[in-house]
Amino acid sequence: MTSLSDLRIPYGAYWSTPFSRWQMSLSDLHSMKLAAVTAAKVAKDKEWPLETLDHAVLGMTVPQEKSFWGTPWVMTMMGAPFVTGPTVSQACATSARALSAAASEIGAGDASASLVVTCDRTSNSPVVVHPNPRGASGAPSVENWMLDNFNDEPTGHFAMVDTAENCARDWQISTQEQHDLAALRYEQYRDALKEDAAFLKRFMTLPFAVPDQRFRKEAATLTGDEGIHDTTLEGLKKLKPVREGGTVTFGGQTHPADGNAGMIVTNTDRVSEFTREPGIEIRILGFGQSRERHAYMPAAPVKAARRALDAAGLTIDRIDVFKSHNPFIVNDIVFARETGVDATRMNNFGCSLVFGHPQGPTGLRLIIEMIEELVLRGGGNGLFHGCAAGDTAMATVVSVRDTRN
Repeated sequence: MTSLSDLRIPYGAYWSTPFSRWQMSLSDLHSMKLAAVTAAKVAKDKEWPLETLDHAVLGMTVPQEKSFWGTPWVMTMMGAPFVTGPTVSQACATSARALSAAASEIGAGDASASLVVTCDRTSNSPVVVHPNPRGASGAPSVENWMLDNFNDEPTGHFAMVDTAENCARDWQISTQEQHDLAALRYEQYRDALKEDAAFLKRFMTLPFAVPDQRFRKEAATLTGDEGIHDTTLEGLKKLKPVREGGTVTFGGQTHPADGNAGMIVTNTDRVSEFTREPGIEIRILGFGQSRERHAYMPAAPVKAARRALDAAGLTIDRIDVFKSHNPFIVNDIVFARETGVDATRMNNFGCSLVFGHPQGPTGLRLIIEMIEELVLRGGGNGLFHGCAAGDTAMATVVSVRDTRN
């Protein structure tokens, strides 16, 4: 058995592609194939011994052709055909759940080094035909995987934005308060673009070569995240709420996107094989999950964060870096109100509100950014939290210790 205190993330043993707004440069690429190609290139560049991995987890939420074959197929495409593990799907909490699955496997002593691969393509999502022989004239029911589920929760029949409006009403969050914080989030993201995107290049290969649909040649090049609108407070003030009588505008919510991200988790004995800097120690301290009352999704991360902190044995005042998956800026305001955390301290260098939400990999990119910010600080504790469909949430606490100086 391996205790939680023995779990490690080797420094630099992770990646994220740029995130591309849906229906843009990554819109016609099979997300699993793109993830495998990206991971194989990163592994080669960083000289990871993939043949020594003994576990893997694939996290994704949007089916792709042949995704039935899950993790074994991705690992085979990567050049590690004897590595396997589960495929995980938990809506927007998929990244944290996949990381938890890898940690659990290592903690149980059943693996020593696990690769977490997360990917999704919200663009051109499947249109699923469900057989219904007893329907009118035997006609099947048809489901648009992304749009139908964005707009119709199956038990209460409401859209995602309605959960944000419920929270905005109960916490008395005005459109102006949302816009003020959203404008700050864009300013924070601009810090990641300074000095030729120096922060992003800490974990992202830029420029990023976009392959053609056959993955045979380069079709385009991304110099960073794609499809982000130049957003200012003055511009936000011109927007009207999406719902009549509501408060949430398009500027106060994220956009769907495409991309992938990955990370290696090991026990203490395997760190040296994958780390880029032995003097930086990254520990996973705890996970938390929660479910909020019906149709109050943006409030769910509060409980998940508290449970993750309890698992880590920390109080919130011991957290140095906060990162959130915030599909609505309402998420961050509710979290700040309920925990006492200054909302302006959260999400330095970027968040999903700004750079988009490919679902499966969103949380993992945020955790990677959290680690890199902690390294820039010289160490400390970080808390990631994010909501997910079904009024659920997950949270993750990590610590970084820099012994180089």
